[in-house]
Amino acid sequence: MKKIHYILLVMAMLFLTMACRQNKNEVVANKIQYDVNIKSPDADYDWWIQNLPGPQREKLVEMIISGAKSGKFQAYDYFNNPITPAEVSQILSDTTMISKVDENPPYDETDTMIVYNIKRDDILRIRFLEEWTIDPATLKINKKVLGIAPVARRYDATGAELWQPLFWIYTDKDYIKQLNINQRISHL
Repeated sequence: MKKIHYILLVMAMLFLTMACRQNKNEVVANKIQYDVNIKSPDADYDWWIQNLPGPQREKLVEMIISGAKSGKFQAYDYFNNPITPAEVSQILSDTTMISKVDENPPYDETDTMIVYNIKRDDILRIRFLEEWTIDPATLKINKKVLGIAPVARRYDATGAELWQPLFWIYTDKDYIKQLNINQRISHL
């Protein structure tokens, strides 16, 4: 019986110690956004630098894309408006119009429509939206992921490389609530 009292006393002291301990973390950034390569841009880098191995990369991208297309995860556009699974599918299929003028008389102008479907292999980055806090005593940084966006490598009509965030999936319930409140306020 004394053993049980001793164990309960120790547990109570631990609980009180933990409960009285204040969170000393300071906010470094309420919101910070950055891209992370999930496929190395340089084949000469070690395999683990700016890279997820193929199967893990494919699985991650597939989870994000299929989850947004099926409606399992609510997707949002660049302006934080909710979008439907059908709109996600439209984002993954891009249409470009190219106009060309014939170099020979009668110099006719022709328009060509190019439909480009974004494939899993085109998504080479993930954009993170995070909240960062730091413990000043230990410099331990905590990162709380608020949202993720798949980013596809694209090329414009001139051949210039572009990086296109496709849509956002917000993972933090409090952040989603705040978005909903802000949207209701903006509609007043």
